[in-house]
Amino acid sequence: MHNDSPSPMPDGRAVAPAPGLRGAHDACGARPERTVRSVLLRLRRPRRPHLWFEILLIVASYEIYSLIRSIVPQQRAMAIRNADWLWELERRLGIAVEGVVNRAVNSETWLIVGMNYYYATLHFAVTICVLIWLYRHHPGRYAATRLVLLVTTASALIGYYAYPLAPPRLISGTFVDTVVAHHTWGSMSESLKDVSNQYAAMPSMHVGWSLWCGLTIFCLAKSPWARTFAVLYPTATTVVIVATANHFWLDAVGGAICLVFGYGVARWWYGALPYALPRLIPAPRAPHALAPLARRAPRGASALSVGRRPVARRVRVWALSRTASPTVTTENTAPRHPPEP
Repeated sequence: MHNDSPSPMPDGRAVAPAPGLRGAHDACGARPERTVRSVLLRLRRPRRPHLWFEILLIVASYEIYSLIRSIVPQQRAMAIRNADWLWELERRLGIAVEGVVNRAVNSETWLIVGMNYYYATLHFAVTICVLIWLYRHHPGRYAATRLVLLVTTASALIGYYAYPLAPPRLISGTFVDTVVAHHTWGSMSESLKDVSNQYAAMPSMHVGWSLWCGLTIFCLAKSPWARTFAVLYPTATTVVIVATANHFWLDAVGGAICLVFGYGVARWWYGALPYALPRLIPAPRAPHALAPLARRAPRGASALSVGRRPVARRVRVWALSRTASPTVTTENTAPRHPPEP
């Protein structure tokens, strides 16, 4: 029968039992908690991004986003009703100026054609450029900032599914469909209508992504020209989505809310906002730098026995040598102070 109680020695002293089954079970029981905690800490620690993994992740994420956005049920009747309700809400709030902006910009062909191509291309091109800039110059902040973008996009997919919304250009008699009117290539041109969901207007990821780009550049760049671009880019994007009748003003608000949620998730996961993290990732210590400076441990000895016990033993020996009174005797020399009787 296994007994963990100390066994007495002949002189009355007790000897601690050798580690048995119970000690092994205790160690094994605590190991999963430490393992999970270490894994979480390792995942939350900023790491140097790997180029090919990031390329595959970005391409796969965009393809999944486009696929899910396209397969969301196109509930046309509900989307039109939601658009009418949202348009009426903006009228009551006094911000229903999308029709005026749309017709005014549409009167200038060169301007509206440029905005159509702006809407179709820049939201993706600028976002990729910002990711590359982060990867090269701010590797310590790259993963956290990329997480903000991924969470923002994923939350937008929930909005597309939960709240189908027709864009303003599909409301007959009120707005001009600028892509159809000017025969330009765009996200909702005739060649792409069958593969893209036309009723996924809330929230606007054009605004969500442009705000992400603007905040990232403004917080990390030092050049005044870069910071000026960081302010103008999301502002121009908001004007473009309204002028081309692809979104309402409140769609832009929805994109901003998704972005705030993305920053909240990144703040919770990394313990700080992405821009507060170190710019560079500190190099890991070499294994020899972590080794103790004491003498090499014998086989089977722990690091504690090497680091503490020999030092303590040397301290005790030195103390005893200082306190002991030496006695020097020779054959021809008598003690200076004979012992008292």
